[in-house]
Amino acid sequence: MTQDQQDYRHLTRRDLFLAAGSGAALTPLLGGCRAESSGLGQAGQADAAAVFESGSRLTRSNKIEADVVIVGGGMAGVSAALAALNHGASVVLVHDRPVLGGNASSEIRLHILGADEHGARSDTDSRESGIIEEIRLHEVVRNPHRSYGVFDLLLYEMVCRRQGLTVLLNTSCCGAVMASKSRIAAVLAARPGTQDVFTISGKMFIDTSGDGRLGAEAGAEFRTGREGRTEFGEDLAPPQPDNQMLGSSILFTTRRYDQPIPFTPPDWALRFPTCEDLPYRSHGSWEWGFWWVEWGGHIDTIRDNERIRDELIAAALGVWDHIKNSGKHPESANWALDWFGFIPGKRESRRFVGDHVLIQQEVQRGEQFEDGAAYGGWPIDLHPSIGIHSKEKPCLQIRVPMYNIPLRCLYSRNIENLFFAGRDASMSHVAFGSTRVMATGSVMGQAVGTAAVMCIRNKCTPRELGRQAIHDLQQQLLKDDAYIIGATNSDSLDLARTAEIRASSETVQGRAANVIDGVTRGVGPATHRWISDPQQKMPQWIELRFRKPARIREVHLTFDTALNRSMTLTLSDHQNAKMIRHAQPETVRDYELQILDKGGAKTVAQVTGNYLRKKLHRFDPVTASGLRLNINATNGDASARVFEIRAYE
Repeated sequence: MTQDQQDYRHLTRRDLFLAAGSGAALTPLLGGCRAESSGLGQAGQADAAAVFESGSRLTRSNKIEADVVIVGGGMAGVSAALAALNHGASVVLVHDRPVLGGNASSEIRLHILGADEHGARSDTDSRESGIIEEIRLHEVVRNPHRSYGVFDLLLYEMVCRRQGLTVLLNTSCCGAVMASKSRIAAVLAARPGTQDVFTISGKMFIDTSGDGRLGAEAGAEFRTGREGRTEFGEDLAPPQPDNQMLGSSILFTTRRYDQPIPFTPPDWALRFPTCEDLPYRSHGSWEWGFWWVEWGGHIDTIRDNERIRDELIAAALGVWDHIKNSGKHPESANWALDWFGFIPGKRESRRFVGDHVLIQQEVQRGEQFEDGAAYGGWPIDLHPSIGIHSKEKPCLQIRVPMYNIPLRCLYSRNIENLFFAGRDASMSHVAFGSTRVMATGSVMGQAVGTAAVMCIRNKCTPRELGRQAIHDLQQQLLKDDAYIIGATNSDSLDLARTAEIRASSETVQGRAANVIDGVTRGVGPATHRWISDPQQKMPQWIELRFRKPARIREVHLTFDTALNRSMTLTLSDHQNAKMIRHAQPETVRDYELQILDKGGAKTVAQVTGNYLRKKLHRFDPVTASGLRLNINATNGDASARVFEIRAYE
């Protein structure tokens, strides 16, 4: 044993607490850590960091500063990080796994679900736009063979390779340094694999960790379990409050071979001898496992996560044993396990308390909050806490209209520089049954990433932003292709809004003037897009003429990517059959953007092979009397389709 090892062996927890002085008391690196929100100033921050860093003589200390610090690299955190980065902030994203995506990653493989209900909603274009749509469009084009490893790589490329965004993978938040009782100064994090610890200072902080680790460490108010029926008047809530939550799931995938493949379960696998032992749990196909292999909502989904994993592994193997060996599914003879999840896909743990708690009634009536910053629409989807061991149906789903999620649900009511998004946003347990899915979390993430940058620039708190500049936030989100129910483009700087519009052709449902009507998706019978006459061949064009010549340097184009159709990575053949896993036929593929002036038309952008919905073109400023978009080809549709054109000086 080396002298360093001997010294570390005798470094006790008491030594660390004594060394802390008046700062936060932290346990050693590998033992977990917690910061006390006890009014630490700069001196306290230094003391806390010193104790944190002294946990091991082998540990390397790192100090990082950023505008926005985000904990949690699931889909909500990815969207928050990209939104903040896109608006010029320096960003640090801390994620405790080797790959991004959370429950959508190759480690767990759950669907990214949202308001479109797997394509079941037909009354409006409901699939989420903005950052999550860009990710989905890249995925279906670059990953037609449905590889989760390729999806991991795509997120790595989109996030980890971006300048200005520092991503700390395999790194866990394990403390918070407080500038005061109500303000975070820094995140403490550890990466055991490289023997590094980090003190990450920031101006605004975002918790998208699912379990709410940062917010809990900082002392943000949170809830767990189910509220009683009388607290919010929710008829889907239990009569009395309790600690029951939604459980976690483990998936597996299987592959068909050209000869029988036997399966012998381990003696510790659970047993389900008959189909009656799996009541209401359909298992007629098994290429993607079963979300209803769920358990653990009746215990602590954080502290008992290892126990939950072990029970879920035993349950999943028991289900496969039933399929292979019960004699009820002889067609499974040539099928064998191909992949098995070892990380529970968690549904619920902490839910923070914001200035507003979204409740069942607001979800069911499709509330359009004045401070709406995101939206949802997945059914209220509640599961028995004991999951697979329950004789009840595995879920209760109640369809709901689309509804706004107010900004007041996305920041802490007692920590003044803390936003949150995803599973730990401010919802009752019943409302959470709808908001908890990943596409909804992603649009929350884009909202708070954008809002965090606006708070920094305006030198205000999230609460002040919501009261004083919610319109500005909403307009920025719309400009970035997000959607807020009832909000329309009213950007006074957008020169296109007052332009005269004409096109080579149009349909009755798709008038050319729709490109400036302020809405970028179909809502009910209104298409809100230009659709050229399908009987007329390409090229087609649409033209904007300004009231007076203007200096133009930026043009935004929003194309049609069929937001009424399901789109998500899935290994379920049933769900995959609903999708088009390549460029969407409705999307403009080849186009030319021209600036119009007295001398004629000047091309400022020429694009081939496009499959994205939102395209932004910046160029040297030029005086123009208008602009023209020439559509040379789509990805298959007979009509050119454009939702919106914006123009800026």
